[in-house]
Amino acid sequence: MGLRTIRDVDVQGKRVLVRVDFNVPIENGKVLDDWRLRATLPTIRYLTERGAKVILLSHLGRPKGKRDEQFSLRPVAQRLSELLGQPVQFADDCVGEVAEQAVARLQAGEVLLLENLRFHAGEEANDDSFAQQLARLGDVFVNDAFGAAHRAHASVHAITKFLPSYAGLLMEREVTHLSRLLEAPEKPFVAVLGGAKVSDKIGVIRNLLTKVDALLIGGAMAFTFLKAQGYETGKSLVEADKLDLANALLGEAREKGVELVLPVDVVVAESDAEDAATQVVPVTAIPADKAGYDIGPETANLFAERIRTAKTVFWNGPMGRFERTPFKAGTKAIAEALAQCSGTTVVGGGETAAAAFEFGIADKVTHVSTGGGAALELLEGRELPGIAVLKE
Repeated sequence: MGLRTIRDVDVQGKRVLVRVDFNVPIENGKVLDDWRLRATLPTIRYLTERGAKVILLSHLGRPKGKRDEQFSLRPVAQRLSELLGQPVQFADDCVGEVAEQAVARLQAGEVLLLENLRFHAGEEANDDSFAQQLARLGDVFVNDAFGAAHRAHASVHAITKFLPSYAGLLMEREVTHLSRLLEAPEKPFVAVLGGAKVSDKIGVIRNLLTKVDALLIGGAMAFTFLKAQGYETGKSLVEADKLDLANALLGEAREKGVELVLPVDVVVAESDAEDAATQVVPVTAIPADKAGYDIGPETANLFAERIRTAKTVFWNGPMGRFERTPFKAGTKAIAEALAQCSGTTVVGGGETAAAAFEFGIADKVTHVSTGGGAALELLEGRELPGIAVLKE
């Protein structure tokens, strides 16, 4: 998928509006996880080194179109300046006089972060007049916010009507790695899907069934497939209205010659508490009074073997409640197998990215996506609004 990128434009002395995804956790005025900030550093540095005036746009949280100080981006400016090794100025609004004056003071090579876009209802409404107000602040628009590329919002979509628009280096990297999974994956191609619900992944499963050699399914969503096959699943999370769908997907996998692998054993407990007493049982013997919260060791080995010998692997969704100590092992085993695979390994965003960092494998895989929902929609084969407007 060819995109117009920042390499295609001379930015010397220009005001460059850069849409970034700085939707990060903040507590007591401190950024708790700066991974998304670090992911955009190559783009910001590329622009500052070439004499651009860099104006950063981002959303944070869900303030619902009204100013709400708990969602201020001010702490992000502080952390970003530490990471960049240069001051990052901050403007108390993203449009209007405050923003315009801050931009007017900006010199070549300097960086300015504007306040939360979502303090204005026009952002999520993809409103042209709000987009025009943003566009007045710049000469060029760069989208480096892959995590927001599936949203038709003003700072992602409408703004491209009013300024020459390009992809940043992170956006280019995301699209390159994820598109390659659909267009030219080296075989065998193994996809590992976890998480809570089949309903969240229907489109991805259907599209991947036309591409992969094996689909490994863990997480709570596995119980819907097991229930559909007639297994008793105790108190495990099951989407009762998706049993027919699960059976249909199993049938589609058989027709296409794709190996759809489900857990053979699971870790069960009465609750998912940190101090829960756990038990490993085969999927044929899940107790009626317990729920499954992780794949078992036999399943972990089965999945890990498939992953290690693959030439291409895509992983999205944890294998269990990995945030809790008793249910970490399955997700950790998948992460470690990915690190041992010599092929192309791509990790989906959101919780899966968090797991990759927690288990120390983020720098041992080919790519960790910054966008959970955006990555899944791209792999469904959908056209994302924020990417469609950047195509060559």
